[in-house]
Order: sequence, then C-alpha cells, then structure tokens
Amino acid sequence: MADFNAALNAHLKTGLTTLCHAWAIERRDGVVLAFTDHDRAVSFDEIAFRADSGLSARALSQTTGLSVDNTEAMGALSHSAIREDEIEQGRFDGAQVTCWRVNWADVAQRTILFRGSIGEMHRSGGAFRAELRGLTEALNRPLGRIYQKPCSAVLGDAACGFDVSASGYLMSVGVEICDEGRRFHWQNLPGFEEGWFARGRLEVLDGPAAGLWGMIKHDRKLASYREVELWEPIRGKVDAGTQVRLIAGCDKRMETCRLKFNNLLNFQGFPDLPNEDWVMAVPKSSGANSGGSLR
Repeated sequence: MADFNAALNAHLKTGLTTLCHAWAIERRDGVVLAFTDHDRAVSFDEIAFRADSGLSARALSQTTGLSVDNTEAMGALSHSAIREDEIEQGRFDGAQVTCWRVNWADVAQRTILFRGSIGEMHRSGGAFRAELRGLTEALNRPLGRIYQKPCSAVLGDAACGFDVSASGYLMSVGVEICDEGRRFHWQNLPGFEEGWFARGRLEVLDGPAAGLWGMIKHDRKLASYREVELWEPIRGKVDAGTQVRLIAGCDKRMETCRLKFNNLLNFQGFPDLPNEDWVMAVPKSSGANSGGSLR
C-alpha cells in the first residue's frame, strides 16, 4: 500500500474507531475547497475541511492494473462552497480531487483513498453530482500524430513552439459592448487587420468572469465597428469596461504558419500529402502522370 499509515492501521484493529472522510478539490484557477463528512471541521496539511457542506460520496471502485478507478461525489449547492454559477462556467472541469480516510481524534492517522479529477457534473434541485475519474483516466486518450495536411499542433504549445505573447500577436483591451457574452464590439482595434484574431482566443482578465475564455469564430469589420464573435458564449457576466485579452488565431495552413507566424520549421502538418486522384493513378505510357483529375 503506497500510503500505508501504521498508526491508523493500529487504530483500525482496536475495533472502536473515530473515522471520517476528507475531500480536497483544487481547481485549475488555484482555488482549493475542502470538505468532510464529520460533524466538526477537520484540519491538516494547512487545509481546513468544512463540516457543513453536505458533501458525500458513493462507494469507491478501485481496481488493479490500468483500469480506471471511479466514484461519484454528491453535495448541496451553497453560496460559500460549490456554487451553481461556477459549475455552469466550467470552473470545476478537470479539477484535482483527493480523498482521505482520517482519524478525526488524531488527524496524523490518515491515508489517501482516492486521487483523480472531476469529470462530468450534473446539477438539479439545489444539489450536484460529480463524476470522479482516477489517475489512469489519462491513459484512455488516443496518442500519436495524425497524417493530414493541416497542422496538428495548438498555437503556442510545445509542438508549435511559437510565443503567443510576442508583440503584434495579442492585445489587452476594455470591452466596449458585449452582446450575450458572445459578440464583442469595438469602434476600432488599431494595428490589427480584419480576421487577425479569428480562430484565436478571448480571455477575460477581471470581473466576475475572470479566468474564463472562449474560442473566436469571427473577427470582422462591420458598418461602424469591429466585431469579435465566439463559438460559445462566456458563461459569466462581462460588463462594459471589463479587461479582455485577444490572442491571434491560426487556421493550421502551411502558408499561415510561414507568412503570419514565421514558424514554418515547427509546422506539424504534411502539406505534400497526395490527394485521392494521385493515390488512384496508375502508370501509363502517354500523357502526364501528374496526379491531376482522371476525367
């Protein structure tokens, strides 16, 4: 057992135990929420586990080998702990979860029962259900490169290697008009041509929606203003004056990589991939065998 605690094991053997469960949720924005099913608060590792959250969990399924451990956490939505608007905004997506069995009379006697992340969350009737996924869940993702003409990298990641914070590829600006969290209007975005931010990102820097972001669908000039439209609305309140960051977009073409980003050496696509006509071509003694149309 990787987290064996001899003192806790001795306590379990007495037959008269003082045990509880403690849960810690660490979101990707750094916020840590902690709960316990004991009737009083428990503290260890500089974390205070709240006793009034109503958080509970179903039986934990644990297996050997590479099978995925899973369970489900349930609890009541409350303003000071897990809020419905934060679930809607996706702030708990992928959050790291750790569960301990603890002797509340001596918190040094504890062991980790589960470590993983939050998957799907459902909410209704003032309560929530969260699917918990084990550490081996990451092994279920398909890996490897895709043989295709467009680039398979994400702009700015390790494979791409481009620095998106370079001058001319992002700007921070205050929102002038926000339409339903999806369409953002400015009188002008000086220094950036139309379409420069298409397929890029819009990140909210302050206000109630700080930390949220969306992928940009369109960046276009309309009659008297510049419009940046997202694929999905920001799931938080964005008022006029809120600071947002616009990051240039990439359409994954070799020409864009060379001309817009000067990053052709890191292009992750296969631009010379032959088309279907070339694959079906057969040797012939007359005419050009160039891979063009066979008709």
